[in-house]
Amino acid sequence: MTIRVLLADDHAIVRRILRQLIEDGSRCEVCCEVADGTEAVRLAGDLNPDVVVLDISMPKMNGFEAAQRIRMRSPATPVLMITIDDTEQSVRLALAAGARGYIVKSEAEEHLKAAVLVLAQTPQPYFTPQLTAAMWTEHTSGQLP
Repeated sequence: MTIRVLLADDHAIVRRILRQLIEDGSRCEVCCEVADGTEAVRLAGDLNPDVVVLDISMPKMNGFEAAQRIRMRSPATPVLMITIDDTEQSVRLALAAGARGYIVKSEAEEHLKAAVLVLAQTPQPYFTPQLTAAMWTEHTSGQLP
């Protein structure tokens, strides 16, 4: 079974690298690349990918709002945020928007493919090691927004 991924980042070079990391030696394929949040929402609804990978900082609609709209439209579609922002506030905002995973770009080479596989195949969240999975526990227990 091929895992279909929608990839949203406003930088073409970053999308190219992320695509290589996702597709390299795995059964994952990027079915669509977009450069803004509005297109990510539209195409996530049209294409019904297995995982949506969103950057936070994008034109027209940021990743937080895009995640929220994707989850409202397709509740079963897991959203993975990928960003340079490793602040606790951003992780909390991503979780509140409905993201189930969060990785920082500096750790993408080691964790992006694993995150996509985990989110596509299990109900488990995925965080890069520098982030704390304790925030997911707080979020699912209702202690976070």
